[in-house]
Amino acid sequence: MALALPTGALVLLALLWELARPRLRATLAARKVRSADRERSTELGYDRGRELRAEQRARALLASCIDDEDWAMYRDLGFLRVWGSARHATDGPAAGAPYAYLIYPHRPIVAYLPQTGALLNEYCVAFPDLSKPYGSARLPDSDDVLAKWMALTADERRLISDANMHLPGRQIDPDTVRRDLLRLARWERERLAHGADSVRAA
Repeated sequence: MALALPTGALVLLALLWELARPRLRATLAARKVRSADRERSTELGYDRGRELRAEQRARALLASCIDDEDWAMYRDLGFLRVWGSARHATDGPAAGAPYAYLIYPHRPIVAYLPQTGALLNEYCVAFPDLSKPYGSARLPDSDDVLAKWMALTADERRLISDANMHLPGRQIDPDTVRRDLLRLARWERERLAHGADSVRAA
């Protein structure tokens, strides 16, 4: 009896060790990855505060370059719509642009048909941050959107011909884009209704 208790305790300890070992191994691996990330960030001069300030400046620049409605769209929805070149800037919504683009930060530009919502293509373009000494592979989100917007509105044909073209769904889930198109339509209806209410109140 006296021998059975220590033996049982040893068996229990061995079982507990076998159960805890995978979790302990995973915890140690995660800690090692976090430590390596911290060291890499320090080596590269990464500063979260600097990244946030860069994004704030990028948002201010984007807001100053695009019109108020486009800025409100990006601020509220997180993406921009750019009409295809067949549509002129002075045309109203009834003019019926044959196609349009959605611009997301650090994701492909998505072409679609506004009348039906059918997705056409994804266009992959990249604008790396080449500034020194803190340049990186990624611009701040709003700078990436601004670069795509400027390229599309200045020379749509060149951007599209230089981009890597893929069918819808290669990098962005088509259901996500369709939901965004529904969000955009709802957002435009609400703005239109709000504008009509403001006119009536005046």
